[in-house]
Amino acid sequence: MKLLNSAAVLGLLAAPVFAADLASEQPPVPVSEEASAFTWSGGYVGLQGGGGWLDGDFSVPGASASEDFNGGLLGGFAGYNYQQGNWVFGIEGDISYNWNDNRYDVFGTNVDVGTDVSGSVRGRVGYALDKALIYTTAGWTATRGFIDIDVPGGKQKETFNGWTVGTGVDYAFTNNIFGRAEYRYNDFGDETILQGLNADLDQHQVTMGIGVKF
Repeated sequence: MKLLNSAAVLGLLAAPVFAADLASEQPPVPVSEEASAFTWSGGYVGLQGGGGWLDGDFSVPGASASEDFNGGLLGGFAGYNYQQGNWVFGIEGDISYNWNDNRYDVFGTNVDVGTDVSGSVRGRVGYALDKALIYTTAGWTATRGFIDIDVPGGKQKETFNGWTVGTGVDYAFTNNIFGRAEYRYNDFGDETILQGLNADLDQHQVTMGIGVKF
């Protein structure tokens, strides 16, 4: 009986130690990591396409006329953003090709008039609502205008420089892919083409785009 009693006492004393060993061998409970907040900071590149509505005012001494040059455009853009709180500051450049030339019959000769390549360098200021970025943009813009007369050596090109201003929204579908919708007004200024013909160009454009953020 004494041996049985001693064994029972030892068993009772050893039970807490054994239970403590079991508790110490349990795997640690995984700690969930809070997802990091989305940020617009960083560089990006993208493609854009849409339409442009260009108005040309032409004048020579004693006469003037206006013509509309409307068509599609396709190009690319690249830039860099820095986000501070909800505010986003950035710089962006873009280049596009415009299909907006008109053809005229002048005394039996075909004359094509329009613009082709255009681009801009702009600053951007926006306000981020998580994955949506509402922004305004403004800066320098340029386009290349041309007159192509259907005779040998009859094509002349001229670069127009001016300013652009607009607004748009970017929306991030993932941490790296975003879509864009943008409106801009381009004032390309005026230049003299041919001899004594002054051309003043301005344009409204609407584009949709897709970009990749780094």
